[in-house]
Amino acid sequence: MLITATSRLLVGFRKWYYNACGFNKIGLMRDDTINEDSDVKEAIRRLPEQVYNDRMFRVKRALDLSMKQQILPKDQWTKYEEVSLMYTNFSCFFFV
Repeated sequence: MLITATSRLLVGFRKWYYNACGFNKIGLMRDDTINEDSDVKEAIRRLPEQVYNDRMFRVKRALDLSMKQQILPKDQWTKYEEVSLMYTNFSCFFFV
């Protein structure tokens, strides 16, 4: 019982923190904000083409919104649940 309550509390905190960071408001995923050192560049190079293209679209859109000092409509914000599922599937590209 205690483990379940603690787990729910942690998930709630993660969701709150994810939204508080603000990068989701310009359409970025958490991993889009990682500093691109040589290891990260290699991991990005290994991504499937569609995932890479989607990432580049998000980064370019975020730069455009940032220059205009705007955010996306709330229904277009990146959701915590989408991000968790997305990068769980591709974690092998980052940790090989």
